[in-house]
Amino acid sequence: MQRFDTRATDFEARFAAFLNSPRESGATVDQAVAAILADVAARGDDAVLEYTARFDRLTLTPETMRVQEAEINAAIARVPSDQTEALALAAKRIERFHRAQMPRDLLLDDEDGITLGMRWNALDAVGLYVPGGKAAYPSSVLMNAIPARVAGVERIAMCVPAPDGVLNPLVLAAARLSGVSEIYRIGGAQAVGAFAYGTATIGRVDRVVGPGNAYVAEAKRQVFGRVGIDSIAGPSEVVVLADAAQSPRRVAVDLLAQAEHDEAAQSILITIDPAFADAVAAAVEQEIPSLPRATIAGASWRDHGAIILARDWDEAARLTDRLAPEHLQIMTDDPAGLFARIRHAGAAFLGSFCPEALGDYVAGPNHVLPTNRTARFASGLSVFDFLKRTTWIAAEESGLQRIGPAAVTLAEAEGLQAHARSIALRLGQ
Repeated sequence: MQRFDTRATDFEARFAAFLNSPRESGATVDQAVAAILADVAARGDDAVLEYTARFDRLTLTPETMRVQEAEINAAIARVPSDQTEALALAAKRIERFHRAQMPRDLLLDDEDGITLGMRWNALDAVGLYVPGGKAAYPSSVLMNAIPARVAGVERIAMCVPAPDGVLNPLVLAAARLSGVSEIYRIGGAQAVGAFAYGTATIGRVDRVVGPGNAYVAEAKRQVFGRVGIDSIAGPSEVVVLADAAQSPRRVAVDLLAQAEHDEAAQSILITIDPAFADAVAAAVEQEIPSLPRATIAGASWRDHGAIILARDWDEAARLTDRLAPEHLQIMTDDPAGLFARIRHAGAAFLGSFCPEALGDYVAGPNHVLPTNRTARFASGLSVFDFLKRTTWIAAEESGLQRIGPAAVTLAEAEGLQAHARSIALRLGQ
């Protein structure tokens, strides 16, 4: 874990190096992924089945790739009632928040007699990738599928790997609750390829969303343009702004809640009190051994964690904007006021009783957020990722007479005579 003090003469150089330090393995998988995608595009189901047997140790046929309703029902029946109830609460709150995002069509009659409009339409089909095996996240199913359903997407297909044939029942329950229409027990780059190119069994989609490993992320990068994607997700991260009135242990556990995701996750505390910084650092070290994922959390904190001592909260806000974190927790006496001074964060959690983990599951806003400082220009998943805009224009002769001559002038200036003539003919020229 690195310690920074903005008063130090070498702070700027060290902080700049910290911002630019890579957190993921330098190993490239682009060639391997390109070969898999090309194979899926050429051979369809046969290629998907071969890679599934090789990587997931699961032999399938085109008929058994899709998870059938009877299997889904049986799996859901095994889910404990408290988990079912928690899932339903989360789904209800996520749906309510995303329904509130839905935009309205635009209609404008301007002073020149031209009618202008913008219409929103849902995508036809979306492919949701869900990690499988040990990394099974039913909450991610809700966060990806519910906005698509709210937006009006008719076909929501899901691919989830089933290593050695194992599927997580809660993931299937989340899929049913979210309105997923098709579930396939395949994963990896081959699943992304099936979504992008289509096979005899899996129809192609318009957008691929959802988290995955390095191969899945690279596959999404390579198919972008043929289909849309949500983002290229990197390791999780949190910045916590906390004052000395907070519990050091609570802050420590909040930092570790990100660190336990994986060794490349990043947790950063920014405070203005040196004694509080020391207390949190000590609390983190005391807490790590009690975690089931202590090895992962410890590596994350050791290699990528940081505590930054700022002069004041204005400086802390400026540092946060430079970090542009995926998650931002603010625990000060005026969290809303401090948040108003910060522009770049994927999602913010305000107050001592609003840990980031609440947003991961049941608060309502989406937990699919921009990572790797991309909150400077990117936003979290929303209904807008499953909608597209179409603008339209309607003009009568009187309106064309008013604005058409200017269009003719500009078309001629650009040397596009057919453009100019298509308007001029209607103007009687």
